[in-house]
Parts: sequence; C-alpha cells; structure tokens
Amino acid sequence: VQLQASGGGLVQAGGSLRLSCAASGRTLSSYVMGWFRQAPGREREFVISITWSGFATDSADSVKGRFTISRDNAKNTVYLQMNSLKPEDTAVYYCAARRGYPLDQYAVEYWGKGTLVTVSS
Repeated sequence: VQLQASGGGLVQAGGSLRLSCAASGRTLSSYVMGWFRQAPGREREFVISITWSGFATDSADSVKGRFTISRDNAKNTVYLQMNSLKPEDTAVYYCAARRGYPLDQYAVEYWGKGTLVTVSS
C-alpha cells in the first residue's frame, strides 16, 4: 500500500489549504486514516483522523474548529481542509492509516511521504 499526499504549499496566515492523501495498492476498508505533522525541531504529533464510515472523527485541540477531515472511499482518498491557518501550523504533514482505533502513531501501518505546509505571518 502506498499513500500519496499532496496539496502542501506556502500560504499567508488566515488562509486555507486542502491536503489530499490517495491510497493505492489496496482498498483501505475498515482503516482509520488521518494526518500527523512534524514541525522543525519538534516531535511528530497527531492532527486529525477519520474512521472508515466517516461518522467518527478526532482532532488535536490545536486544530479544532479550523481543520476538518473527510474521505471518499470510492476514490480511496482522504482530505484535510485547513482554514484560518497560523504560523504555528507550519510543518511537514504526513497521512497515515491503520486498522483499529484510535490513530496512534505507534500503531500506524502505512505512512505517506510528507507534504510541507508553510504559513507565513
């Protein structure tokens, strides 16, 4: 299974970006998918996740009310809509998938290559 993330870039504070993560190699039915991020000099941290059904989501307090996650199972793709971006959101964002819940980084089965998000002040 390969996870291909895209959509990163440079945006001004207050702006928006949409990341996509497309899975190939198999259908990730029953997998929880989501995103982690790693800022320079900091450890990787959980951002947001969504269950296969899409009915349950979880997010870090730092992004609640600003970031939303959705998935299109027919396309095997998960999306991260990021609004009201702040400079502290600057990081490399990684998509991830695992069976089971929650999306603990030590239980992740598949990682995508990161995509850089830079938020300028």
